[in-house]
Amino acid sequence: MEYGLILAQADQNTQVIKAEDISGSAAPEAMTKQADPNSATVPVRKNPKAQWTQIIFIVLLFVLMYFMLFRGPKKRQKQQQQMVQSLKKNDRVQTVGGILGTVLEVNENEITIKIDESNNTKIKVLPSSISKVIG
Repeated sequence: MEYGLILAQADQNTQVIKAEDISGSAAPEAMTKQADPNSATVPVRKNPKAQWTQIIFIVLLFVLMYFMLFRGPKKRQKQQQQMVQSLKKNDRVQTVGGILGTVLEVNENEITIKIDESNNTKIKVLPSSISKVIG
């Protein structure tokens, strides 16, 4: 029989006088033996299944945290890099600021975008500021 929570009564010498399961059934004989005089705790049987359940739960929690905190942003960053590397002249793009334009030139550190056809207005932006390619 496994015991969970145990109500125990001890005298001044830390000797267990009475120990019983909260449900009311008597504790086994091992529970009524004298406790360690240097310890203020009462000996309690532990459930090894409960310990493994807690360990598995904590491991699953860390795995979930890894996927939420590290895997997702890395995946989005990789997609952004692939999109920027695939840019070529005359691609229509949108910046993170909402500016629409046509790619004129792609360099390693900057991209030149034409944003107004009538005035031939051009801007240079960082590759990381390109939000998406529009058709």
